[in-house]
Amino acid sequence: MTLNRVNRPRIFQSIPGLVAGVSTRHGGLSESPFTSLNLGVHTDDSPETIEKNLALFCADLGISPADLARSYQVHGDKIWVTGRAGYQSGFDAMISVQPGVFAGVGIADCTPILLADPVTRVCAAIHAGWKGTVAGIVEKTAKRMIENRGSNPGDILAYIGPCISQTHFEVGDEVAEHIAEEFKTRKGNKWHVDLKAANAAQVAKLGIHQIEIDSACTVANNADYFSHRKENGTTGRMLALIGFNRS
Repeated sequence: MTLNRVNRPRIFQSIPGLVAGVSTRHGGLSESPFTSLNLGVHTDDSPETIEKNLALFCADLGISPADLARSYQVHGDKIWVTGRAGYQSGFDAMISVQPGVFAGVGIADCTPILLADPVTRVCAAIHAGWKGTVAGIVEKTAKRMIENRGSNPGDILAYIGPCISQTHFEVGDEVAEHIAEEFKTRKGNKWHVDLKAANAAQVAKLGIHQIEIDSACTVANNADYFSHRKENGTTGRMLALIGFNRS
């Protein structure tokens, strides 16, 4: 089934004023190999085309690109807590503490995690590859919401979005040695790592149990999503974003 420009998490759809979505690769203007809704600023695609793609995606969600809070991601564990839109560098998690500011992360195999607290109206977008997962970036971000922003774990909803699945995320010993046993399986000389389960476990251990795990795999479902691994590093990027409207 062909998707539209936006994959909307079911878990957030009943929350008034909450905007959340993950872009697909459909409905954009980019040409091969970035076909077609490439939202990756740091790709070799035309900047003008990327800007037009972003406008299309945001229009579908009813927001403005000017209201996004994003960062150049470095596979680390730094968190940007912000009440204003803008573009930073060095952060892999964004917490929006201000309605009208939408936190967003770029992805093309790594795991996007979206968190929302409908009581405090604080939300977060997190980019977690294997390094960020090992560094506990999802747990650290959720803790920041709980300990610094007053969120009750029982109120927080979490969405684990499309990423490379355990079936296709094959790694060597040098990566597998950092991954807990319950999230990896040995197959011959290689290991297969379950990033979705590992990140879901991080929020669950904090008492966050309202969790939706998207079944889509960026490799297996490459017709709908960009995959850095499947496309040998030359591909576009999706955007996962979340935020509350001002009113």
